[in-house]
Formats: sequence, C-alpha cells, structure tokens
Amino acid sequence: MIKIRKSQDRGYADHGWLKSYHSFSFAGYHDPAHMGWGNLRVINEDRIAPGTGFGAHGHRDMEIISYVLEGNLAHKDSMGNVKGIPPGDVQRMSAGSGVMHSEFNHAVGQTTHFLQIWIEPNVTGIAPSYEQKTVPPADKRGQLRLVAANEPSADAVKIHADAALYAGLFDGAESAELTIDPGRKAYVHLVRGELSVNGQRLGGGDAALIEQESRIRLDGGHDAEVLVFDLAA
Repeated sequence: MIKIRKSQDRGYADHGWLKSYHSFSFAGYHDPAHMGWGNLRVINEDRIAPGTGFGAHGHRDMEIISYVLEGNLAHKDSMGNVKGIPPGDVQRMSAGSGVMHSEFNHAVGQTTHFLQIWIEPNVTGIAPSYEQKTVPPADKRGQLRLVAANEPSADAVKIHADAALYAGLFDGAESAELTIDPGRKAYVHLVRGELSVNGQRLGGGDAALIEQESRIRLDGGHDAEVLVFDLAA
C-alpha cells in the first residue's frame, strides 16, 4: 500500500530568517494524522537566511540527521564539535543522555537549504555522539546509496535506531529497486525534480508512505534527488 502526500499538504512556518516545511507535526504545526511514520519522527525542509540560525538548544534521546542541499550549515555542540556541513555531507548527532548545539548559516549572501531529520532511537540514555561523512554525487548517481544505518559501515553514518537511509540521484533511464520487508514501513521523500515510485509520480517535496510492500522501484527521473527510509513498523 502506498499513500502519496503532496508537498503543499505539509505544514509551513515563516519566521522571516527561517522558512520551514514540516512533513510531520512539529512545533506550532500539529496534525494528528501526521505524527510520524514508523520510527521516523521529523523531516523539516529548512531555509536559513544568511547570518542567522538556531541558537544553542538541547536534545535528548533522538537520532538527528542533517542533509544539506545548498549553502553551508555551521554546527557547534557541547561535545566540542565545531563543523561546517556542505552539500553532499551527511551529519548524524545522537542526542542520547543530552546535548546542546547550535546551527547557523555563515555563507555570505547565500541561503542554507537543508533537511533536518529525526529518527526515534532503539536505545536511550547513551552518551551523545557525532559523525559526519561525505557522499560524492557520483556515488548516488542512478542508484540508492546507503548513507545512514544501524550497522557500522565505512560508507554510512551509524544511527542508534532500527532504520536505514538511502540517497539517490536519478535522471532519464536511470532506475533502482530496493527490496523491503513487508512487515516494516518505508518512506520516500523526493527532495527535488520528478520521479516515479512504484508507478506513482512524485514532484519535489512530495512523499510516498509505504507499508505491506516487498519492493520499491524508482524510475522516470527528471533531475531527481531522493531519500528512501527503511523503518521499523
């Protein structure tokens, strides 16, 4: 079963310095029908104006992934990490027993556009930790590249959650298939462009909520960038 959620049906908040689309209930946006999907709790598509950002704030017991699309996200946290996150990098912060961090856009004259993703962990109270890896576009071209997973990997950041995240770039005749357990859930978020998911057409910002399916086929891409989540039910 596949349910399509259109980009324009997401929540939206305009704070001036921050413009954000919420795929699931978050902050001032509350939709009882969209509180999450499996253990995926948040996908916020954020655009931060130059010279602004999120001041120091805390998190606990959540796996937080940042996927930068444009600009550069400046990260600083109470673990001592001071990092810049450019497009192509995948950053993971395990909040665990508690962490403080801030995120700013120091790119002069350029909006920083990124996805903020929260996944509920399968362990709580662990020591907070940080990881960041670069995923070149060539590694995502015409295929689904694993970028975050519960199992340790040289190619993917480790998340303390029963979930896996794949990223791909598709155009023209390029296609890919992912086998999934019908007893689990999956979520396809089209970052940009156009793409068909099991024969159903998506545009930028659209998503496919999937359950009781054994495969996901992606094809018919036009300048498409996509994230695919394999999730606990």
